[in-house]
Amino acid sequence: MHKLFGFSLSDHSRVFAIALPMIISNIAAPLLGLVDTAIIGHLPDAIYLSAVAVGAMVVSFIYLLAVFLRMATTGYIAQSYGADDINAQRQHFNNGIVIALGLGVLIAVASPLINDLAMWVIAPSAELEGYARDYIEIRLWSAPASLITLVALGVLLGRQNSRKAMLLVIITNAVNVVMDVILILGFGLNVKGAAWASLSAEWVTAIVGFYWTARALGWHLRHWQLKFQQLRQFLGVNGNIFIRSLVLQLCMATMTGYATRYGSTMVAVNAVLMQFLMLISLGLDGIAYAVEALAGAAKGQKRYDKIRYWCKITLLWSSLFAVVYTLVFALAGSAIIRLITDIPEIIRVAEDYLPWIIVLPLLAHWSYWFDGVFIGLSLSRGMRNTMILSAVIGFLPLWWAGLPLENHGLWLALSGFLFMRGITQAIWFKYLSSPDHPSG
Repeated sequence: MHKLFGFSLSDHSRVFAIALPMIISNIAAPLLGLVDTAIIGHLPDAIYLSAVAVGAMVVSFIYLLAVFLRMATTGYIAQSYGADDINAQRQHFNNGIVIALGLGVLIAVASPLINDLAMWVIAPSAELEGYARDYIEIRLWSAPASLITLVALGVLLGRQNSRKAMLLVIITNAVNVVMDVILILGFGLNVKGAAWASLSAEWVTAIVGFYWTARALGWHLRHWQLKFQQLRQFLGVNGNIFIRSLVLQLCMATMTGYATRYGSTMVAVNAVLMQFLMLISLGLDGIAYAVEALAGAAKGQKRYDKIRYWCKITLLWSSLFAVVYTLVFALAGSAIIRLITDIPEIIRVAEDYLPWIIVLPLLAHWSYWFDGVFIGLSLSRGMRNTMILSAVIGFLPLWWAGLPLENHGLWLALSGFLFMRGITQAIWFKYLSSPDHPSG
């Protein structure tokens, strides 16, 4: 049997059969998003682009908080898929759809309150506020669709069908671009056209995703039943991951929000530098998806030796990706900054922060990988507790100590936070997540 790094080539292939389609979808989504932005950006008034940017930020923040649905569904489906229990998979699908519909309708109905809160926090100009409100009000009516898509992605990834998961992401962006052309350029609907285009894309994706997952599970209406004990357990896992996501989003938002104290240049610099974190996630998320599905399936089979095996091979690739990222950023960091912006002052200041960017992959890849492990094994309490611990003993103390360093202090806090996440997750996983503690 041919081996690479001590593992069989067929097992490396299994890892990348899951990881590669998700890496491709992670690359395709922002590329299509550039087309989306370009269409809005070529309208005669810049306020349209600003309004879409503000509105999309608010909607994305809400949907990112709801990503717990995808994570929890992936973990449970992977385990029942490994156990070859199709009835359990259908039940987890039922639970996910109920929560997606209930929470999605709640978000849609509460859209006026969400709009008011968002405008109070952002405090845009009167003209910008009007357009941004229009965008948010329309987009939030796609909340049920977006959440159903998260459940569909969870099912597909849990069943190791990452090709269709990739296609779902691409469908969303492709339909959005086509509808942008029709509604914005064809009918001249500017901001409202952009919102209706995104809403159309999200509903189309939800319908396709529901169909694919129902077909994969052999699911029919007769399988529609709720078992409240399982639903309560599913809600508990989702609640833990929601808290984890909220803490993460608050720490990341501080990088932009607190930087405003250091001037608009620093805000722009951080926006450019955060694109490096997006580049890191392109590869590391793919490996995380692979360990979610493979370790989860091994848990469903009660093969704890296979859990350790898949953890080792995916950690190897996560580490290799991190080293490659570090080398690329060290050699081409300045060139990447110049691709993102051509403003001399922003380039000059951003280059001063390249040392943080160069070490970031080595510090951060552990947390990406451990997230995949914890999701696959449904260790939601561990995800919640280690995230809170990392913020309390990592981010906050370093942020406070780094205040005299101004923006460098923020990057010190972010780097320490990501590194502390890896440490706390490693401790939790080693000592509290043995087969004797299956709940995590």
